[in-house]
This record gives sequence, structure tokens and C-alpha cells, in this order.
Amino acid sequence: MAFTAQDVKALREKTGCGMMDCKKALTEANGDMEAAIDVLRKQGLAKQAKKADRVAAEGIALAITNDTNTAGVVIEVNAETDFVAKNADFQAFVNTCAQTVLNTNPADVEALLATKAEGSEMTVAEMLQEKVLTIGENIQIRRFEKLDGACVAYVHAGGKIGVIVNFDTDIDTTNPEFVAYGKDIAMQIAALNTPYLTEADVPAEVIAHEKNIMVEQMKNDPKMANKPEKVLENIVKGKMGKYFKENCLVDQEFVKDSSMTVGKYTDATAKKLGGSITIKKFVRFEKGEGIEKRQDDFAAEVASMVK
Repeated sequence: MAFTAQDVKALREKTGCGMMDCKKALTEANGDMEAAIDVLRKQGLAKQAKKADRVAAEGIALAITNDTNTAGVVIEVNAETDFVAKNADFQAFVNTCAQTVLNTNPADVEALLATKAEGSEMTVAEMLQEKVLTIGENIQIRRFEKLDGACVAYVHAGGKIGVIVNFDTDIDTTNPEFVAYGKDIAMQIAALNTPYLTEADVPAEVIAHEKNIMVEQMKNDPKMANKPEKVLENIVKGKMGKYFKENCLVDQEFVKDSSMTVGKYTDATAKKLGGSITIKKFVRFEKGEGIEKRQDDFAAEVASMVK
């Protein structure tokens, strides 16, 4: 029985085993999915087959930089329970994954899994399988992003949120005052979940959508009903200014000092350190965001176990 690349992918998702192992197993099993799972289990590779169906929405979002703060990585690795997220072995695995990304620059999660793990002879996929077997939960590397250039990392609440901020600067990236400034910016991003960096980064369709909502709100407001078009246009302009201040990082009020914006704080820091700083990019990962957590009926589960 022939099998397709889609079958290999499906087997990989069910078992968490490496691509080549899945291919070999399907070949041996003549394309039969269940038989291929048995092949992998017999090889000790897929004891986690059943675990792969379980929802992994806990875990860690980790952000790190290299020693000179000239490259940074933010990564999310998921497990099923918060208890495992606090496990030192799991935390060490996440750190190894981040270090591997930092040093080898894989293109995606697939490439990372096939890469030799930092400080080990195992691939990341083999190390992942080992962790699933020893820890006993479904563990998945969900996503990562690597940024090159001046970077500062921040991890909030022991791995609930990981932030990496990328700067364009001529200031020494190891300068403690620069790092402290970078942490302030990262903490602001973590706290306020800012969607955009500057006004120019807000997509045209988002601006059009916001304006449309504002216009409709005014149409439904009796006090606005008879105001001239020009006046309404100016009101919308003012409201959009407020929208940018709330949703664009450089225009936001700086959380630690509301008398200035993040942009002004950046300029003041650059002047103080005798150089220039521009915030280029930021990435914020919050663990489990967008993952549908399965709501199990605990009472029903206990009842079924008693039976």
C-alpha cells in the first residue's frame, strides 16, 4: 500500500517521532497507519503515541540573548500541565532548544527538530521524545523567532510571556544602562500587549475599519447628528490620534513615567548614553495563546475510572 507525504506528517503528529523514522515505519507497515504506530512503539520511539492527542496548552515562553546581546531568540514550548512547566528537566530542555536556535539558526520547527541539540549528541527530536517518556506528558515545540542585531530579552512571570526587542543602535549592547533601558521597553510590551511599533506599521485596512466604527458611533449619537461633515472629520482625526497612542509602542505613555512616551524615553536614553537608539522590532509570545484548551468533565472522568 502506497503512502503520501501527508501520511508521514500525520504519523509524525500522532507519535512525535522524527520524519525519517515515520517514513521507515510506514514503509515497513506498507502504508498502514496503525501498524506503523506499532512499529515505532516496538522500537521504543512511540510510547507517547496516545499522549500526542492530548492538548498541550501550558508550558513556557522563553526569551534569551547571546553573551554580547547581538542576537536573541524567543521560543514557546508547550506541555499539558503547569506542574510540568515548573519541572527543572522541562525548563532545561526549553533552554537547550532556545540555545540551539541561537547557535544554528534553523528555518522552522521542522528544521529545529532535525538539528543536533546544543551540548548533546541527540537531535532536538530525539531529546523531545526522551522528555515525553520521562516526564509523561505531550510536549510540543510550538514556535520560535530569532532576531539578529542589538537585542534585549525579558521573561515575565516565570515563563508566562517571553519578549525579545531588537534595536538599531551604535551604543555598546553590553552597557548595563542600555540593557536596563531595553528591559523597560520589553516589560512595557509584555504588560500592554502592544500590537504595533509605529503609526506607519498599522495596516491601512485596520485604520479604515477603526474610522468606520467611529463614524457609525457618531451617527448613532443624537448630539452628533447635526454637526457639519468637517467637524466630524476632525473628531475622527482626534480619535485616531488616541488610537495610535494606545496601540503603537513608540507613541504609548511610558508605564514607568507617564510624563513621556516610549519614543521620548528612547531619545532621552540615547542622549544620556551618547549615541542613537531606534526600536526596530519586537516579538511577544504568551504561552498557550490561541490554543483551544480542552474542557474535560472532571466528574465524568472520575466516574468512568470508578467503573
